[in-house]
Amino acid sequence: MAFKPGTFSNKQIDVMFHCDSTINALEGSVRSGKTIASLFAFVFLLPDYPGGNILFVGKTDRTLYRNIIKPLEEIFGPDKIVFRRGSGDGELFGHPFYVAGANDEKAITKIQGLTLSLAYGDEVTTWPESFFQMLLSRLSEQSAKLVCTMNPDGPYHWFKVNYLDREDNISLKSWKFLLEENKNLPPEYVENLKKFYTGLFYRRYILGEWCLAEGTIYDMFDESRHVAPVTSELWQNLITKHVSIDYGTSNPTVFQMWGTDTHRRYLKKEYYYNSKDKGKQKTDSEYATDLINFIGYEDIQSVIVDPSAASFKLELNKQGINVQDADNEVLDGIRDVSSELSQNLIQIDPSCINCIREFGAYIWDTHAGERGEDKPIKQNDHSMDCIRYYIKTVYIGSTGFGGSIGNGSSFASSLNSNSNSIWQDMGFD
Repeated sequence: MAFKPGTFSNKQIDVMFHCDSTINALEGSVRSGKTIASLFAFVFLLPDYPGGNILFVGKTDRTLYRNIIKPLEEIFGPDKIVFRRGSGDGELFGHPFYVAGANDEKAITKIQGLTLSLAYGDEVTTWPESFFQMLLSRLSEQSAKLVCTMNPDGPYHWFKVNYLDREDNISLKSWKFLLEENKNLPPEYVENLKKFYTGLFYRRYILGEWCLAEGTIYDMFDESRHVAPVTSELWQNLITKHVSIDYGTSNPTVFQMWGTDTHRRYLKKEYYYNSKDKGKQKTDSEYATDLINFIGYEDIQSVIVDPSAASFKLELNKQGINVQDADNEVLDGIRDVSSELSQNLIQIDPSCINCIREFGAYIWDTHAGERGEDKPIKQNDHSMDCIRYYIKTVYIGSTGFGGSIGNGSSFASSLNSNSNSIWQDMGFD
């Protein structure tokens, strides 16, 4: 089988034909060609597949479809992969498979009792370790294999410590990919992608380092770049407007009013009430009244609320205010806010003094990092939670993050045009 020159790197080709360990792990930079190589490698395992169950796992069913199932459909065509989203199963070259999300500890119940011959894992560093351990125990068929991909995390992450660092002693083979190794990315795209990240995320997602989260979380925040008046004239011409809310009882409650044009996000004003400083706790009804006054006559498209604020959301609904639960994926949200700041896409009015102050006080918990977890210290974070709710919920994906496969599409057309002979050569009818 011939490959189109320049389509794949030598490392990608090595992955495709040498996933011969129990665990076959691809790690490194974003957009470095890990996913496309892993998908071809997985398909190339099928001719020697002994039968039994096949499983695809991602952080969630949604990200699994976006990152893996959809690219498989695009590469190999709908006649080679059929996926039924409602039932969570399908066929790959006629072989039945299942899918599962590994978003929390309870996810292990999805695969308990399942015997596997082949498994594919996407975003493994985002899974609970208990799920990964259960998955390994399910790979009990003879010559069973796992092909998995990941971006680097902290140096004490369970996958690095318990698996990558023990590669010489267990049935594991790994490949490290760097952004520059993807031969299909134009140089200008690579340079632009690098601008999405600074600090911790640059080291992990561009340099491919397993490094500790420490220091100020938004170290790219610069008042000279990100703080400027949001004038009445500018505000009146914005396209959409939203309010994000971080609700607290003993902790501060924060409202933020955001607007956007075709390019930037603008924080116009904030509400910040700290019951400890004021010496009085407000009721949900009082906060709802404050919110109504805060919005005034503005045409607000959505009110985005901390998903754990059940009583407050109920009160807002009673007042006729429709609310939307915020996307509270903390690390993903921090990454997205970091990217927006790095690209100078956020402008904050100088009147938002609490938000501006918190940027300098929002820091990583180094003790959690030493346990293999990336967590902010839960102090001085209420405005930071509020900005994260807005960016993650309303504008997720607007800066180019997501599940495109990065390369290989040029080769997909040649595969499809010669599909009969290629698939017969591989043992597929």
